[in-house]
Amino acid sequence: MFGRGEKKKPVYVINGFLDSGKTDFYRYTMAQPYFQTKGRTLLIVCEEGENDYSDTLLKKTNTVKEVIEEEAEFTPSALMALESKYDPERVLIEWNGMWPFRDFKIPKAWQMEQQITMVDAQTFSMYFTNMKSLLSDQLRNSDLILFNRADGLEDLPNFKRNVKAVNPKAEIIFEGANGEIDVTLDEDLPYDLNDDPIVLNNFGFGNFYLDALDHVERYLGKRIRFKAMVMKPGGIPEGSFVPGRLVMTCCAQDIQVLGFACAYDKVAELKEQDWIEVTARVEKRFVEAYEGEGPFLIAESVEKTDPPKTEVIDFSNPDE
Repeated sequence: MFGRGEKKKPVYVINGFLDSGKTDFYRYTMAQPYFQTKGRTLLIVCEEGENDYSDTLLKKTNTVKEVIEEEAEFTPSALMALESKYDPERVLIEWNGMWPFRDFKIPKAWQMEQQITMVDAQTFSMYFTNMKSLLSDQLRNSDLILFNRADGLEDLPNFKRNVKAVNPKAEIIFEGANGEIDVTLDEDLPYDLNDDPIVLNNFGFGNFYLDALDHVERYLGKRIRFKAMVMKPGGIPEGSFVPGRLVMTCCAQDIQVLGFACAYDKVAELKEQDWIEVTARVEKRFVEAYEGEGPFLIAESVEKTDPPKTEVIDFSNPDE
């Protein structure tokens, strides 16, 4: 039995579609000196591709491999049976990319430590267009999203933008044959950072939100103007609201809000879901809802306005 005072077993999960590089990533990691541990590692493989784990590697790293080929067999009770059989110090799971990750469940005795999603950059556009729901399910809660085989592709900033819309907090890395590729949105922004104010259309607002999360320093003291919907969520400072936009990251059932807290001396006069045009100055402050510091807006003017032609941002039309 798992006692109340016992430490939970750390679980590391890697997901992605077949041949995205999951096994290669785990094999490389397991071979590193920092991976070595006195206890046993349980490796659960839910999808076997062309590559596999050699007996030499498993023996050297004190790892036992179990294969679960059917989604219906991946249950907390089945995992607890493996826990009782091997008593591992930690658990590695290579998830089947065709299984919805929302169905992923582990025993209470285990604790999710890290989720990594592997993406083949050469096929990302195809999957994002044709299997967007399943791919977004993989990306949504990942701590690290690693694009491999990214050599020679010109659309990497757009890949980053699409992924950030699904999971703004994830670390995103692009790798080619010779190592990491630096991908920023700096030269791909659909507005001029020197404008005063910087006027944002739908596409521009989405890009501003994603870019400011990573590079708030480039916006400090600058003025921005945009249309937004009035929102008054919890966790923001008194005397502020969120001028936000809705973004469709996957499908109509998967819409979320983009927006930063904004100080305004007439917040009480604003009605939720009213459309407004905001001109505001960008600062950086601690906000409880952010769970740390982040972009914070100081409203200079707030005027009621008509809704934009397209109320939901989908990052597909730079002209809106």
